[in-house]
Amino acid sequence: MPVAWGTEMPGLELWREETSSERRLQVIYPQHSKLTDKEKTNICYLSFPDSNSGCLGDTQFCFRFRQSSGRRVSLHCLLDHYDKDLPVYLKKDPAYFYGYVYFRQVRDKSLKRGYFQKSLVLISKLPYIHFFHTVLKQIAPEYFEKSEPYLEAACNDVDRWPAPVPGKTLHLPIMGVVMKVRIPTCHDKPGTTQIAQLTQQADTHISVILPTVHEVDLFRCFCPVFLHSQMLWELVLLGEPLVVMAPSPSESSETVLALVNCISPLKYFSDFRPYFTIHDSEFKEYTTRTQAPPSVILGVTNPFFAKTLQHWPHIIRIGDLKPAGEIPKQVKVKKLKNLKTLDSKPGVYTSYKPYLSRDEEIIKQLQKGVQQKRPSEAQSVILRRYFLELTQSFIIPLERYVASLMPLQKSISPWKSPPQLRQFLPEEFMKTLEKTGPQLTSRIKGDWIGLYRHFLKSPNFDGWFKTRRKEMTQKLEALHLEALCEEDLLLWTQKHTEVETVDLVLKLKNKMLQADREHLPVKPDTMEKLRTHIDAIILALPEDLQGILLKTGMT
Repeated sequence: MPVAWGTEMPGLELWREETSSERRLQVIYPQHSKLTDKEKTNICYLSFPDSNSGCLGDTQFCFRFRQSSGRRVSLHCLLDHYDKDLPVYLKKDPAYFYGYVYFRQVRDKSLKRGYFQKSLVLISKLPYIHFFHTVLKQIAPEYFEKSEPYLEAACNDVDRWPAPVPGKTLHLPIMGVVMKVRIPTCHDKPGTTQIAQLTQQADTHISVILPTVHEVDLFRCFCPVFLHSQMLWELVLLGEPLVVMAPSPSESSETVLALVNCISPLKYFSDFRPYFTIHDSEFKEYTTRTQAPPSVILGVTNPFFAKTLQHWPHIIRIGDLKPAGEIPKQVKVKKLKNLKTLDSKPGVYTSYKPYLSRDEEIIKQLQKGVQQKRPSEAQSVILRRYFLELTQSFIIPLERYVASLMPLQKSISPWKSPPQLRQFLPEEFMKTLEKTGPQLTSRIKGDWIGLYRHFLKSPNFDGWFKTRRKEMTQKLEALHLEALCEEDLLLWTQKHTEVETVDLVLKLKNKMLQADREHLPVKPDTMEKLRTHIDAIILALPEDLQGILLKTGMT
């Protein structure tokens, strides 16, 4: 089923009425897919460029929208099975959908509007940007020519795809083309997302090899602002409100996704909208002046936002993204008082003062690459490695401190509840930075302490720490389970009453259910030992209790 790939609608066609600006859903696959009226409205408006964008020809972009509250989606449980092995930044967000768009606009004098305008949209819970754009690139052009039967055939191909298992190299057929892709796992070394290379003979039937499922062309997106890339990294890390104003949804969505990606392997825990319009259901929520701007990155194209969002503290205005090999004039950082020129002049509008000194070495390296006509892909590798090293230098001291909050293994008793993690104390953490801070791994100077203090108040820290605390709590539960298995439980029952023995069996069964339900990091042989213990204890009890316990606690 397509739902295994998080695609409720592997094909969704939208078209714009010839006599008005109204947008309508024309075809939905699979036909049993359920959308609320609010979701349909959001999709309709987000699937077309603003009229001022002037996107002639074929355009691809991405949007993200909030799932209607109270909506139960059957694909969640299917995706959960694969989610546990994904890097945190590739896990599905239960509250949001992604929309991947292939839009075509061509002149047609036979139509009243003078243009043929249509979008093919793929909706998914998964942030596999590059993968789904590639899928649409394979099917959309021919679909516009051959219409509905072609879309149905494409969906049938998707139905037969193997499950999206992280770490496994997959061969995915789609309309006569076979795509080879590998989904990263949480065990991969950060920065190594290349697919496993098979023998040349095994690859003879492969048409498209995807080196990544989710990454965008980082350098192409940062190219207009790469002089300020380190400052933008700080703003994204701190979850600051940020607006990207671009000439088209393509530039808007790519730039927002590149910003979110720049703090990888950290996950960006705040909201982000690669393409946002005035018709979005959250428009009033995000543009109100009655409260401070929320922690969100918005990508917009409508000039109306230049006035509506001029109270926001950080705004990036970019021109057309240049093809690979070209470099636009670098935009400057401008103070917010110059916002009256925002609708025409590119620039980074902010009063933010970076905590860290600018790394001139990376700037010289990228500038040299431009002069030598180094391919954009190679420039992206350099920039991505730079961001990765910067993020790792920042996060390693936090990881080291949080690891110290873990109780010692010798304090875990099989007969007591697992011990609690120690509390995270900001000032205690700050004291560790003098000896084990980022200065050990990064050449960049500056106010690292100030950056950490700001970060500890941000949504990204809150999301990161909750994730780490959950992982460590699950590790304690797993260690507690292993400690239980090492005990002679049958001998213990001989010294205790039947009531206490029955209670122990029920607790052990609940432990097994918890391990399965929460995907605890328990060794397979530990679970086998636990089953053996339970069976042995039950067999030692009277027959009437055996019958009851064999049916109890495992449903």
